[in-house]
Amino acid sequence: MAAAFVSFGATARSEPLARLNVLCGVDEAWCAAMKQAVLTHLKIDATVTRKSTGEILDRVRQERADPQTDVWWGGTGDTHLQAAAEGLLQPYQPPSTLTMLPWADNFFDLSGGHSAGIYAGALGFAYNADLLKQKGLQAPACWKDLLDGTYVGAIELADPTTSGTAYTALATLVQLFGEDEAFKYLGRLRTNIRAFPQSGSAPVKDAAHGETLIGISFIHDAVTLRQAGYPLEIVAPCEGTGYEIGAVSIVKGAKNLEAARAFVGFALSAEGQATGAAAGQNQVPSNAGASLPPGAPDISMIRMVDYDFATFGSPTERSRLLKRFDSEIRGIP
Repeated sequence: MAAAFVSFGATARSEPLARLNVLCGVDEAWCAAMKQAVLTHLKIDATVTRKSTGEILDRVRQERADPQTDVWWGGTGDTHLQAAAEGLLQPYQPPSTLTMLPWADNFFDLSGGHSAGIYAGALGFAYNADLLKQKGLQAPACWKDLLDGTYVGAIELADPTTSGTAYTALATLVQLFGEDEAFKYLGRLRTNIRAFPQSGSAPVKDAAHGETLIGISFIHDAVTLRQAGYPLEIVAPCEGTGYEIGAVSIVKGAKNLEAARAFVGFALSAEGQATGAAAGQNQVPSNAGASLPPGAPDISMIRMVDYDFATFGSPTERSRLLKRFDSEIRGIP
């Protein structure tokens, strides 16, 4: 284990610390809010760049010999675990003053001390209620309802090679139905898929704007859009569903290590996690002292799979499943 983080209160200075480079895997609004928060609270002038989780993993790999990124903040935890397994992350020990929820403690242990959970969110889908009524269609309630022939070209699922959300969906279906049955399901679902956008939140955003009928995504992203007034109805599939633990990690070889540790300490604090709700986000925070956003889904009421982060966060399994998805579902050799 590396030395403990400098506590975020102790890092405040009259002059900014060395610039910090952060790749951000959450919504753009939260990326911007966190950038301002660390400037205000830590006096760190961070460059925060928003990318999809798979894109961040690729960037960190590309920079391995000469890292330009200091912190990877947000995005699905299984990709952080893959980065840890590939030797791309710097181990660290959070401040002992932090009290994290058990699932976050378990994730930290699973990562070997390389990555910490900052939020959780359940997978599901949302449909545009106005568009559904206009088309006179039945509302879906289950994963298998999405195979209905009336939804041809009306569903979006992000590309799992770039989107952690979509990879979570792929891993969820494998755990729900078994691998071969999951791929049979995806093969049938392919007929109804309109597009595979890069970003995991794009499907529900497109559904919100009426560009597609149904978007598969994390439920908290759909809640945020519904709170903004969009006509979305949100579904936790009847068969059960998976979930993400969004994570934060320091990149191995980070050039601004002191600032990176301070950033992560703040990201794990109740005050740091409150930036999510302030930015209109609805994930469940990992700090036991953090307030739950008013619109956060009650994940205790959702039927969840016992998501196997160790298996589906391993480089071998992730690579194998993505290759099979490209070959069998997208038709990419």
